[in-house]
Amino acid sequence: MNPNPPFPSRPPGVSGALGVLGPLVGPGGVVPGAAKHRAVLAALLLSPGRTVPLARLMAVVWDDDPPVSAEPVLRVYISALRKLVEGIRTVPGGYLLEVEPERVDWYRFEQLVERGRRARGAGNLSQAADALRAALGLWRGTVALADVDSAHLRRSHAVPLEELRLSALEERVELDLQLGRGGEVVGELRALVGAYPLRERAWAQLITALRLAGRRSDALAAYQDARRVLVDELGLEPGAELREAHAKVLQGEETVAPPYEVPPDISDFTGRAAVLRWIRDATPPPSGAPVHLVLHGAPGSGKTAVAVHAAALAAGGFPGGVLFATLRERAPGAVLEDLLRSLGCPEGAVPAAMAERVRLYRSMTASRRLLVVLDDAVDEARVRPLLPTGAGSMTLITSRSPLSGLEASRAFELGVLNPQEAVDLLAEMAGPGRLAAEPEAAARIAHLCGHLPLALRVAGSRLARKPGWTLAHLAGRLSDERRRLDELAAGDLAVRGSLALGYDGLADRERALFRRLGVLSAPDFAAWVFGDLEGLAEAGLLQSRGLDESGQERYGWHDLTRIYAAECLTTEEPLPAAGEVLRDVAGEVLDRARRARRLLLPAEPGSGRTVARTEEQMPATIMLRESAGWLRSERRFLSACVNDFHRAGLHEAAWRLAFYLAPFYELGAHHDDWHETTATGLDAARAAGHRQGEALLLRGLADLHRREGNTAAAAAALRAAQPLVQGLELARVTLRLGLVTGDERAFTRCLAVFEEAGDQRGRADTLRALGALRGDRRLLEESLAGYLALGDPRGEAEALLGLAVQHLEGGRLKEARECAERRLVINRRLGDRLPEAASLLALARIARAEGRPDARVAAQAAEVFREFGDRRGTGQALLVRAEAHLDLDEVDVAVEVIESAMGEFDLLGDRPGLAEADRLAREARRRRGLYGS
Repeated sequence: MNPNPPFPSRPPGVSGALGVLGPLVGPGGVVPGAAKHRAVLAALLLSPGRTVPLARLMAVVWDDDPPVSAEPVLRVYISALRKLVEGIRTVPGGYLLEVEPERVDWYRFEQLVERGRRARGAGNLSQAADALRAALGLWRGTVALADVDSAHLRRSHAVPLEELRLSALEERVELDLQLGRGGEVVGELRALVGAYPLRERAWAQLITALRLAGRRSDALAAYQDARRVLVDELGLEPGAELREAHAKVLQGEETVAPPYEVPPDISDFTGRAAVLRWIRDATPPPSGAPVHLVLHGAPGSGKTAVAVHAAALAAGGFPGGVLFATLRERAPGAVLEDLLRSLGCPEGAVPAAMAERVRLYRSMTASRRLLVVLDDAVDEARVRPLLPTGAGSMTLITSRSPLSGLEASRAFELGVLNPQEAVDLLAEMAGPGRLAAEPEAAARIAHLCGHLPLALRVAGSRLARKPGWTLAHLAGRLSDERRRLDELAAGDLAVRGSLALGYDGLADRERALFRRLGVLSAPDFAAWVFGDLEGLAEAGLLQSRGLDESGQERYGWHDLTRIYAAECLTTEEPLPAAGEVLRDVAGEVLDRARRARRLLLPAEPGSGRTVARTEEQMPATIMLRESAGWLRSERRFLSACVNDFHRAGLHEAAWRLAFYLAPFYELGAHHDDWHETTATGLDAARAAGHRQGEALLLRGLADLHRREGNTAAAAAALRAAQPLVQGLELARVTLRLGLVTGDERAFTRCLAVFEEAGDQRGRADTLRALGALRGDRRLLEESLAGYLALGDPRGEAEALLGLAVQHLEGGRLKEARECAERRLVINRRLGDRLPEAASLLALARIARAEGRPDARVAAQAAEVFREFGDRRGTGQALLVRAEAHLDLDEVDVAVEVIESAMGEFDLLGDRPGLAEADRLAREARRRRGLYGS
C-alpha cells in the first residue's frame, strides 16, 4: 500500500469520518442533541482509543466546577450516549471510545500537516502543498468544536487546532507561491487578511501573490492597507517580512507567469485512481531525468480526460509551465513551432528547418522543469522531437498504441471504468436524483455502454438534454444492438466517429481483417482464427491480453468495437459475407475442438466406435495436458462460437461444437457455459433435424444435471433421448439412466450390448458403474484394466477413485491410499484441478481412518472445490476437515469450519449435507461441555 496517498481524506475501509474540526460529527453521523452529551462525546473523540479519566470528563462538562452529584450524572450521560454511539466502554478510572485514531479528523489533520512539513524539509514542494491542502480540506468551517459548549475543551483543544490551521494555511500558501501559483491564491489570501487583519505574514503573502500575478498596483495598495490596520490597531509599523515584500514590489521584480496550455479540467471526472497514482508515482524529482509516460487504450477510453486531469493535479510541481499539443496527423515541425512560441520564442525567430527547431526546443526546455501533454499520438516518430530535456520534466502522451518503440518510456493501458465508476459518471452528468430513482436502469445503461467513458458521456449528455426521458427509456433504445451506435451520438460526441478514426487509418488488408472479425461475438480470441492481429492492436481497435495458458497471444476488444466491425462488414461487403466468413471459421474451429476432445477422452472420439490402443498409439501426457490448457484458454471464444454458428444458420456446426465441448465443461465445472451451449446446441440439432445430435446433447445435459444433484432432470433428459437413438448410442443413454436411477438391470443389459459390439469404452464405463453399485472390487479392477488398454488416463483415474472408496469401506487402508495416491498423480500430471480435489478429499478420509487426521489436506481440497464454484464438494471437504479438527481436539476451529459447511449446504438446499453438519455441530458442542461430557 502506498504510504502517501494523494488526498487521504479518510483511511481505507472506514465508512464515515468522525469529526471535531467544525460542528461535531459522531459515529455514523450521529450528533447528540443535548449540549452536555456533545461535550462528553467530544472529549472521547479527542482521545480516540484511550482512557478519558472521570475527573477530566467532569471538568469538560462543568468547566472545572462539577457539582457534588457529577459522577452519577455523568454515568447517566454516558448511558444516554451509548444508545446513539457504539463502542463506548467503561474502563478502570474512566471511559474509552473504541475507534482507530485515523478515523477522527483532528488526528488525520495533524498527521497530514506533519507529512507536509516533512515533505517540505525534503525539498518535495508539490507533495508538501498537496498534503497541507488535504489537511485543510478536513475542516468544516474555521472553528473547531463549533457546537460544543465547553471552555475546558476550547482552551485545551479548539484554540491550538485553530492556530495550527492558520499556520498550515500560511505554509501551504507559501508553497503555492514557490510553485508559481500566485494568481490562484489571491482570493484566498484576501479572505484570510479580512478574517485576521493583524497577521502580517498573510498580508506579506497577499502582496507577493499580487506581484507574481503581475498586479503591481494592487500589491502596493495592499501594503498601504496592511500598514494602516497595524498602525490604527496596534500603533506599530509593519515588520521585516511585510517591508521586504513591499520592497520587492517597488524594485519591480515582476515575474511572467509560466505557460499553462492544458484544456480546462473536467468537473465531472470520475474514477481512474490507479492510473492517477501511477502518474504521480512516476513523476520525477526536480533533479531527476525526464520521464515519458504513455497512456494507451481503446477509442473512447478517456485517455485525453485522464491526461488533462492528471496535468491539472500535477501542474504546481512544474514551475516551468505546462504545454499541450494535439498531434493526430500533424507534422512534428508544425507542432514544434507552436511549442516554441509558447515558450517565448518570438514569431520571427522560429527556425525554418526541422533540425534547427528541434535543437532550439531542446535548448529552451533544458533549463525548465516542464510538463508536456502530447495528445493522440499516432506513432513514435511524431513524438520523439517533442520530448523536453530539462531535469525533472515529464511528458504525458496519449495514444491508441502503446508506442513500444519510444525509448525510455513507460506505458499504462487504460481500460473501461468499473461498474460503480460508470454509474457515478452517469450520475455526474444526468443528476444523482434520476439515477437514484432508477438504479437498475442506470446499471443497464452502463452495461450497454460497455463502461466505456466516451459512450457513457454521450448517454449522460442525452439524458441531461432530455429531462422527460426515463433511464429505462434510454436503456431500451440502447438494447437494440443494430441501432446502438446511432444512439451513442450527441453533437460532435460519437462513439462511431471515434472508432472510424482508427479504422480509416488501416491498410486495406487490415480493414478487411477487422471486418471479418465482426462475425464473432467472443470477447477475445487468438491469432489462429484469422491470422496476424498486431496491426489492429497498434491501431487501438484490439487490445493485447498477453499470452494465455497455451502460449498464444490473445486479443480482446470492446463490445462497441465489435458492433462497429459487424456494421462495417454489412455495409462494405456483399450481404452473404458474414455467413461465408463464419463457414470458413466453423471448419477450423470444429477441427481443433474435435481433436482437443479426442485428447480429453482418448477412447471416445465421438464416432461411437472405440478400440483398444497399442502402447505406441497412446497419446503423450503433455498432449493430454496441453489439450485441456488450450480448451481453458479458448473457453469463452468457443462458447460464443456455438451461438454465432446457430445464429448464422450453421446448425450442424453449432450442435457438434456444443457436443465436443461438454467433457471440457465437466472437467472444469463450467456449468453456466455447459447449460448455455447445450441449450443452443439442442435448438440447432432440432433445427437441422439431426436426431442423433439431439440425443448426444440430451445425454450431455443429463450428465450436467447429475453433476448438479438434479437426478429427476437428468432422468427426464435421458428418457427424452432414448427414442432418438438405437444400438450403441441407446446403450450409452441407458447406462447413464442406470447411473441416475441405480438400476442394476440397466447396467447388465448395457454390458451385454457393449461386449457383443466390442465397445471397450462402453464396457469399461459399465463395469465401473456396476462395481460401484455392487461394491464389487473385481469389477472395478476390470474397469481399470479396460481404461489402461484404451489409453484413457482420466477413465483410469475415475476407476482408481472407485477402488479407493471400496478399499476404505472394507478397511483395506493401505490399498485405499495406494489407489488414491495413484489417482492424484494422474490428476496433477494432466493438470486436472477439480478431480485433484476429489483425490485430496479421499486421502483426507483415508488419513482419518488410519488414525492420522490431516485437516490440511481436507482444507486444500475445499479450497480447490471453492475455486471452481463446486459448493457440494466444498461442503463435503469442510465436513471432513471439521472431523479431523475434532479428532485433534481443536474444537473451536472445528466449529468455525462446520458453520462454513452449513453455509454451503444451505445455499444448495442439501438436506443430507445439513444433517451431517448438524450432527458434527452437536458433537462439537458436547465436547465443549455445553451438554455434558
